[in-house]
Amino acid sequence: MKAGIINVTGYIGVELARLLCRHPQVELACVTGRSAAGQKLGDVFPHLADLGLTIQAELDSVDLAFSALPHKSSAEAVRPLIEAGIPVLDLSADFRLPAPEYRAWYGIEHPCPQYLPQAVYGLTELHRQEIASSRLIAVPGCYPTSAILALAPAMKHGLIEPDIIVDSKSGVSGAGRTLGLGTHFSEVNESVSAYSLEGHRHLPEIIQELHKLRPGPEPRVTFLPHLVPMTRGILSSCYAPLKPGALPAGKAGVAALRELYLDYYRGEPFVRVVATPPQTKHTWGNNLCLIYPTLDPRTERLVVVSCIDNLVKGGAGQAIQDMNLMCGFPETAGLEAPAIFP
Repeated sequence: MKAGIINVTGYIGVELARLLCRHPQVELACVTGRSAAGQKLGDVFPHLADLGLTIQAELDSVDLAFSALPHKSSAEAVRPLIEAGIPVLDLSADFRLPAPEYRAWYGIEHPCPQYLPQAVYGLTELHRQEIASSRLIAVPGCYPTSAILALAPAMKHGLIEPDIIVDSKSGVSGAGRTLGLGTHFSEVNESVSAYSLEGHRHLPEIIQELHKLRPGPEPRVTFLPHLVPMTRGILSSCYAPLKPGALPAGKAGVAALRELYLDYYRGEPFVRVVATPPQTKHTWGNNLCLIYPTLDPRTERLVVVSCIDNLVKGGAGQAIQDMNLMCGFPETAGLEAPAIFP
């Protein structure tokens, strides 16, 4: 299977290349990046020199394509691939939301809304069967991946009221490689800051996918992201009031909650329900999502902590997991490496 990456020069693009170069059933045959077109990939990223690729301006003939372009640019770039019947895994926001929601949150008209009905939201743990039969995957955002996986079992089983708070901390790589004062080392180092208090663009994804899990009122989600002085990783702390009588009181309730989460994610290759609160370094460089569910008995509130690597399970690794399903490969192919610790 010959794969191509559109925009290999961004953090997600180069992470795709790093993971695909070890995939047993895929050949990374072509990479593009207009700002570096004509340069050898190994000159731009020395750790990928053994691939022997030259960065091109446009994608050559491939069997499937990953797009790591920003929103709007991505849809425009993959439209001819979709029309040609080539499977596409889009890592931008362009195919995650209906056209009206996309317009409201991204401030532009969708470049090719006719293809939105074909797209499947690529969170494998929720949409495995649809992904396997699709040819257009909207790879989820990094923040929604951590939040949705943390809350999905509680939402599905009706344990919580629809008033949810998601407090997330992300490493600086989530902002991409574009230079800016907000991600300048002197501004970010030894500092933590909240941003997008008026509403982050990943919020509608979280609401959309949680609402699909259980009929009823649309969940009211307060989502507050923070930038922390580390390169990679997301830690999300999620809170919601328990429905009366949803779980036993005291320690029995915590035990029942943990068993419910273990059962929900039983057999999932990349989700671990852990016994102690996880750290972002526990997922650094791999495709795991670690989840720690518990209860606050004083307030009768669900508390769930989740950790992912924003560039792997929150991006490139998730896309490769989707590709494996689409192509009939083992779901874990190319993604088995453990985390780097410390």
